[in-house]
Amino acid sequence: MHKKLIAIVPAAGVGARAQDDPSSAILPKQYRLLKGQPMLRWAVQALLADSRIDEVRVAVAPDDPWAAQALAGLPRTFWRPCGGPTRADTVAAALRDAGLDADDWVLVHDAARPGLPASALARLIDLCLEKSAGGLLAQPVADTVKRSAGDDTVACSVSRSQLWLAQTPQMFPAGALLQALEAAAGIAADITDEASAMELAGHAPHLVAGSARNFKVTWPEDFDLMDRWL
Repeated sequence: MHKKLIAIVPAAGVGARAQDDPSSAILPKQYRLLKGQPMLRWAVQALLADSRIDEVRVAVAPDDPWAAQALAGLPRTFWRPCGGPTRADTVAAALRDAGLDADDWVLVHDAARPGLPASALARLIDLCLEKSAGGLLAQPVADTVKRSAGDDTVACSVSRSQLWLAQTPQMFPAGALLQALEAAAGIAADITDEASAMELAGHAPHLVAGSARNFKVTWPEDFDLMDRWL
C-alpha cells in the first residue's frame, strides 16, 4: 500500500521577534508580504514543488482570520484551526487531526522558511525514504562559536567541528513523531523542533545538507534579505 507523505506547517504563532514594535497590535509574521504574497503562501508553495507530497496541512490558531485568503487556490493544501500554545502542541494537534497511519511520513516545515529550494527538499525525502529513517535539513556551523558568561562577555570558545544548525523540513514517521511529542509533553521537556523530541525518545535523526536560502525569517531585517532571495 502507498504510504502517505504529508507536510505540516505550524502557523499558529505571532512571530514577535520579527516585529519592529512587538508591543503594538501585529499581523503575524507568516502573513506579512514578500513580493506581494504572504510568507506562509511562499512556504507552502515550496513544499508543493515536490509531487510526492500528497497534501500540505497548515495548522493555525483557532481564531485565525487570515489563513483562508492567504492559501486560496493552492492545490493539495488544507488549513486547520488546531494550533496550540507552543510549536510542539501545534504539531501534535495537527498530527491527530490528520488521522494518519503510524507508518505514513510527515514533513514539518516552518512557515518562516519560504526560501526552501526544491533540491534541498528532494534530498531530504530521498534519504529518508531510502533509509526508512527520519531526518532533517541542516547546515554545518561556519562561524566561530562563543559561549557567554551570562552577560556580554565571553566565557569560552566552542568547537564547531560537529555543530550543525537545524533547518526544516524535518521528516519522520507519523506515529513515532506523535508518540515522541506526547512523551516530551508528559515530562514538560523543552522541545524546540521535532528532531529534539525524537532525540529525547532515543532516535538519531539523519542530518541532510540544507541551503543558505532556507534561513528562518526571525528578525525585522530578515524580510528584506528574504525578499531579495525570492
